[in-house]
Amino acid sequence: MKILVCITHVPDTTSKIQFTADNTKFDTTGVQFIIGPYDDYALARAVELRDQTGGKLTVLNVGEAETEPTLRKALAIGADEAIRVNASPKDSYFVSQQIAHYAKEGNYDLILMGRESIDFNGGMVHGMVGEILDMPSFSPVMKLDLEGSTVKMSREIEGGKEILEAQLPLIAGCQEPIAEWKIPNMRGIMSARTKPLNVVDAVDTETQAEASKYELPPAKGAVKLIDKDQVSDLVKLLKNEAKVL
Repeated sequence: MKILVCITHVPDTTSKIQFTADNTKFDTTGVQFIIGPYDDYALARAVELRDQTGGKLTVLNVGEAETEPTLRKALAIGADEAIRVNASPKDSYFVSQQIAHYAKEGNYDLILMGRESIDFNGGMVHGMVGEILDMPSFSPVMKLDLEGSTVKMSREIEGGKEILEAQLPLIAGCQEPIAEWKIPNMRGIMSARTKPLNVVDAVDTETQAEASKYELPPAKGAVKLIDKDQVSDLVKLLKNEAKVL
C-alpha cells in the first residue's frame, strides 16, 4: 500500500508574529516552525496504517530549503521517504496543483493531510486535490480504518458525526482524535538522517490569490474589575461601554 501524507511548515503557535515591508511580508526572524498540528494527526495515523498493512509511507511538503528540518522530523516520526517540492507555497490552488501533480505520478492508494493549516486556515487543499485528481475527498475525518480496499471513516458535521464508507483511492483531511501525536525517539531521529529526502521542481502554475497586506489583531484593552455586589455598575458598563446590551 502506498500512502502519501502532505505536511505544512508553520509557525509554532507560541511564536511572536511580526510583519515587515510595510506589513506586506511575514518576518520569520526568531520564529520556530513545526509540522502543522492537524498534519501531525494525519502522519501519526498513516504510520499506524503503514505498520498494519505494509507498503510505503511518503511525506510531501511544498516549500523551500528552510522546510527540510520539518521533513526530517516527519521521517523521524516514521515516514519512509520525504519529498520537497521546491517552491514557495503561494496559495491553496498553487499548493494543490503541486500535490496533485506529484501524487498522480506516484499512484498513491491513500492521501492524508490535515484538515487545514494553522497559518492561513483555508481548509481547501484536500478538496482541490481531489477535484484535480478526480478522487473522492473527505474532511474533517476523526476516525479512519481500513478493511481491505474499504475505508471506514467518521467525520465531524454540523450538529453531530457522519459515518462513511468509501473505496480506495481517496483523500482525507484529518483532525483529532484520529490518532495520538507521535514523538520521535532516538532511533527514529538517527534513522531519519539516512532516509531519502528528494527535491523536485514545481510545475508551472498560476496563483489565484495574493495577500496584499497583513495586520496584527488589536491590542487588548484594560480590564475593569467590578465588585460582585455592584451588579448595576456592571450592567451600565456592558450597555454604555461594551455595548453588548
